[in-house]
Amino acid sequence: MITVLSAVVVLGVLIFVHELGHFLVAKRAGVGVTTFSLGFGPKLLGFTKGGTEYRLSAIPLGGFVRMVGEHSDEELAPEDVPIAFTHKPVGWRLAIVAAGPVANLIFAVLVYYLIIAGWGLPTLTARVGGVAPGEPAAVAGVMKDDLVVAVGDRPVRRWGDMASAILNSGGQPVRLTLLREGREISLTLQPRTVTVKDIFGEEHRVYRVGILSSGEAVIQRVGPLEAARLALEKSYTAGELIVLSVVKLFEGKVALDNLGGPIQIGQAAGQAARMGLVEFLSLMAILSVNLAILNLLPIPALDGGHVFFFVWEAVTRKPVPVALRERAQQVGVALLIMLMGFVIYNDIARLVTGAAQ
Repeated sequence: MITVLSAVVVLGVLIFVHELGHFLVAKRAGVGVTTFSLGFGPKLLGFTKGGTEYRLSAIPLGGFVRMVGEHSDEELAPEDVPIAFTHKPVGWRLAIVAAGPVANLIFAVLVYYLIIAGWGLPTLTARVGGVAPGEPAAVAGVMKDDLVVAVGDRPVRRWGDMASAILNSGGQPVRLTLLREGREISLTLQPRTVTVKDIFGEEHRVYRVGILSSGEAVIQRVGPLEAARLALEKSYTAGELIVLSVVKLFEGKVALDNLGGPIQIGQAAGQAARMGLVEFLSLMAILSVNLAILNLLPIPALDGGHVFFFVWEAVTRKPVPVALRERAQQVGVALLIMLMGFVIYNDIARLVTGAAQ
């Protein structure tokens, strides 16, 4: 039950934010909106206000905002021409289409800000939890429970500071200042070059010294401006990873079996909800960035496809021919249906495999 409710909340909120972006900018542009729907298919409930029908539909896998004059071949009454989407300048049409993904990006930043400003930033300390035998740290004399306070002349406040300094050492010796039983000691370590694989299976040469984290964590409190900076940084990092994943997928370096659909999202949402509110909100932020970026892919039927057409129109001063746009739309819809079928198949296959194990 928790999994189902969590999935409904996550998908509902993200779809609502996305469609609200389209809706608000359309209203600001003076475009008439006839329907604002959460979900597809048969209407479950709804009401009409200000000429717009607000509805909740049966299939919770998306939503839509239906605008007056949304299609170029749509017949319009004379009084509807001033509020028709197709009769607005290309700049407004571009803004309306892009507003959905932009709303998801803004939502992710706001959620990250709420987490960081409200709960603080969980941070690993630079306390040594152990030393790998025979590694540079063991050879130099680093001991369990030492606290790293500096690398060279640079102070260390968290585990990431030390790890980053070693990774960026270029293989040159590094001097660690440690706090051991109340006194400071200084040791010089010679990093070792190792080859590791990233999440995409690609190999990289990095530098290691064999220090293991203690897992000790503290909650770092930050001010409003720092929280805003960190929220933007986390959103950017999430987006960068998603873009890289898409690129690797097209390069064939990420297996299609890794793609997940609504069932996997539901499972992740349920697991995050059981872990706590912070984890649940963090997942929602990541998925919001994911939704924004995937919607901006230049695929007809997605927002990114429409953005591409309107950018083309803005640059060439000529709209894309209707026949070409409709044909591209049909191909895009077919691709999306195939992709949805594939990811649902993957989800079911994971369930069956998991059940078999």
